[in-house]
This record gives sequence, C-alpha cells and structure tokens, in this order.
Amino acid sequence: MKQIIFTENAPAPIGPYSQAVLAGNTLYVSGQIAAELANSSDLKAEAKKVMENLGNILSEAGMSYENIVKSSIFLKNMDDFALINEVYGSFFTSLPPARETVQVARLPKDVNVEISVIAVK
Repeated sequence: MKQIIFTENAPAPIGPYSQAVLAGNTLYVSGQIAAELANSSDLKAEAKKVMENLGNILSEAGMSYENIVKSSIFLKNMDDFALINEVYGSFFTSLPPARETVQVARLPKDVNVEISVIAVK
C-alpha cells in the first residue's frame, strides 16, 4: 500500500507526479528545486531552499534529514559541486546518507540544482 505525501510548504508538482510516496516505511521524495530562485546568482540560497523543501516534505511524513538513506543531486554545472556540497553537508551533522552527484544538460525551470531523496522510518 502506498500513501501520497503532500505539503503546502514545498512546491506543488508541475507534472503528473507526487511530492513524495510512502511505501511501507520507505519514503521516496521527488526531485526538489527552488524555482523562485532560478534566475538568482545566489547558488547557496538556491541549494538551501532545495534542502528546506526536502525537509518540509520529510516532516509531513513524520521524518527528518536523519531518516534519509540515499540522495541524488543533479547539477547544471559540476563546477558548483563544492558550493552545493557545503550547503548540503550542513544539513547532516553525522552519518550522512549514500549519494551520487551528476551534471545534467538542463533542469526544470532552468534551476541550477535538483535533489531527490529516499528516507526510511
């Protein structure tokens, strides 16, 4: 059985998908972006907003960043890796999740970063 997770405290889906799906004890969170900061040159603010969106969805499901076991980071430019890594890392004080980071040709709304996660209760 699956349960759709939705919060007003994160961007509404822009297509036929859910913000997150809880299946058993596992939460699959769709890639989050900071569309409102897409044209900003403040990449740190954009990454922080993405992480906050993820946190709001996790909270709606009764979880936190500590529940994340896997994340995927998609970057428009791999040259931004260190900056994104700094912001991302600030949300994990210990035992960070498994992760991959890849550069992609383009992201929705022309943002610089998109992050999806899998969390377990």
